[in-house]
Amino acid sequence: MAAEAAGGLGLEHAVALLATAVIAAPLFRRLGLGSVLGYLAAGLVIGPFGLGLFRDPENILHVAEFGVVMFLFIIGLEMRPAKLWALRKEIFGLGAAQVITCIVLLSFVGIAAGLHWAAASIGAAGFVLSSTAVIMKMMDDAGEASSAAGQRNISILLFEDLMIVPLLALVAVIAGLTVGVPEDAPPLWQSILLGVGVIAVVFLAGRYVLNPFFGILARSGAREVMTAAALLVVLGTALLMDVGGLSMAMGAFLAGVLLSDSVFRHQLEADVEPFRGILLALFFISVGMSLNVSVVLAEWQLIGAGVLAFMLVKALGIYGIARAFGADQREAITRAALFAQGGEFAFVLYSAALAGGVMDARIAAVMTAIVIISMALTPLVVLVVRRYLPRPVENRDGVEDAKDLRGRVLFVGFGRFAQVASQGLLARGVEMSLIETDVEMIQAAASFGFKVYYGDGTRLDVLHASGAANAEAILICVEKPEVADRIVALVKSEFPHVKIFARAFDRGHSMRLVQAGVEYQIRELFESSLTFSAAVLRELGFSDIDIAETIEDVRDRDAERFEMQLAGGIEAGRALMRGNMQTPKPTPFTRPRKEGEAINEEAEDIIGEAEEA
Repeated sequence: MAAEAAGGLGLEHAVALLATAVIAAPLFRRLGLGSVLGYLAAGLVIGPFGLGLFRDPENILHVAEFGVVMFLFIIGLEMRPAKLWALRKEIFGLGAAQVITCIVLLSFVGIAAGLHWAAASIGAAGFVLSSTAVIMKMMDDAGEASSAAGQRNISILLFEDLMIVPLLALVAVIAGLTVGVPEDAPPLWQSILLGVGVIAVVFLAGRYVLNPFFGILARSGAREVMTAAALLVVLGTALLMDVGGLSMAMGAFLAGVLLSDSVFRHQLEADVEPFRGILLALFFISVGMSLNVSVVLAEWQLIGAGVLAFMLVKALGIYGIARAFGADQREAITRAALFAQGGEFAFVLYSAALAGGVMDARIAAVMTAIVIISMALTPLVVLVVRRYLPRPVENRDGVEDAKDLRGRVLFVGFGRFAQVASQGLLARGVEMSLIETDVEMIQAAASFGFKVYYGDGTRLDVLHASGAANAEAILICVEKPEVADRIVALVKSEFPHVKIFARAFDRGHSMRLVQAGVEYQIRELFESSLTFSAAVLRELGFSDIDIAETIEDVRDRDAERFEMQLAGGIEAGRALMRGNMQTPKPTPFTRPRKEGEAINEEAEDIIGEAEEA
């Protein structure tokens, strides 16, 4: 550990970090606990209070914080100025209400626990600043970041990131009131002016310098230079904001927003993404390392009560504000579970409070442990909430349940595939009944003149209500293969006289449908792919006759291969599918002929044919 003791990291440390990340993340995701908790647990295992592979996690944490910086830069790239302006009410309304309410509530908790009002206020303020990295990672894993509720959560996170600046100033003010202002400390107006000046410089550079700068580099054709320039922008902006006494992550976010309309936006995102992923994992591991187990063991009652009280009171405050701002119960509970934690900015705030004399070393260590444990518990809390929270009730205004339908044809599922398929039947006046489970799809279809009823085709009572018993054909056009399989099995069992036409997802699904006894199935992309191929051939100058023959040959070979697969499994018929790899033909005889050795006539003919080929 000499390298680490000297302030650096050796090769063995890099291997240990990568190994724990590679093992922990897939393992915890497989257990359904999420990668964030895996990284935190890995850090605890290899840290100074675990196996002791690392003695000073602060060194790693300083580097790993750039993962959060790059994460905020990528978020900024997705937040165009117009979109950010549209969220201004959520950022400065919902975000401000949540932060102020929770600071007040948690301050009373700290005072009730016997803390001085100054330490209680700063402890509460640090805990209110939730972990952007933890919340964004969990929302990304759940696919919720782009939803309306996810956008509101991001707005709150942005306001919390903005709050680090006034909260650091608040620490300085409280320190001046309780301890006294250091003689060498700059005046408050000077700090504010410096911060405003730095923001102005970043804004002007992003507006007028960065696009021409990247244009010049792009014309050079050197990809590695573009990657270096992307990192320079992210880290340079973070450094500039840090010099101005502001949040590095907020600076990176601002740079991302200013570049969100740039033509180089996608390339910048692709260049930064690999570094972001690795450094963000490193950040979580280093947070796990930072948990001082000796302090936890010595103060376990105080820390345990603090974690419980802070998380519970903050969650109640968040829930109340969410409901006051019009969120439904599910969104309010989910947001409370996500945000009921401290975050990485608390470490910065508590360090400033310790340096300014607002907190003593014991209270700072206890509050830091409370924040880290809350970050580790958050994935578990969210997992439990999502598992046991009732499913959202859909707004089914104007949507009717399937009842007493009498169409000759019954569509089960009415998405894009079914909508196109229905046109030929409608052109011939075929009476049809349409059922779907996606309320938004039903409402959208109504605007185009379709009467679609709400109905789940996997339920026998719904099929009866939809007229399956009297239909001549049932068209199964749902998007999920496993759902289609269940409907086919149910229809074949209960309505054996009805013809089944099914949309297949892929070859394997087509095989299952044929084996289940459907009258007709088609892979959803097969015919459109052939039409696409024909259009390309036509553009390349081939005649219509050649194109028709070629496409028909492809169709015939595919049908023959499919028949072979039905008999011999998915691997059968490979030779019928063309590929662009040139496979060398085997040479019939490779052993050299001995002098005077006789070769039969059949062998001589084979060799001659091979040489001619």
